[in-house]
Amino acid sequence: MMDDKYIYFNSRDTFFRLQLKQIAFFEADKNYTVLHLNCSRKLVFTFSLQKMEEYLRIQLKDDAAMFARIGKSHIINLHYIFQIDIVKQKLKLLDCESQREFILDISKESLKNLRNLFLNQQNIIQNGK
Repeated sequence: MMDDKYIYFNSRDTFFRLQLKQIAFFEADKNYTVLHLNCSRKLVFTFSLQKMEEYLRIQLKDDAAMFARIGKSHIINLHYIFQIDIVKQKLKLLDCESQREFILDISKESLKNLRNLFLNQQNIIQNGK
């Protein structure tokens, strides 16, 4: 269960202990990674999104599957996906507990891949238009 799982970040001067459910998404900012928490706080790390992706895989092992790399700029917590809008190129993440909503600009191709990830896992009824 996501509620009692933690990840730790340590640097020379600071130590962070975060519940996985607190992490909404990670965002690339050149050679930095910005971690967006569901409580509207942000943490900045001095390494790339690719390094963060590797760190998640090593630290979380099987639990790393709750995060997905979306395009070049984001790693998202799959539990927060609320809406994928391919036409508008928007991904909406929603945390019902904190009532926090995040709207990310994502490429059509990345959004299609994300949608297909869910469609392949589930037998989902499509809303015909």
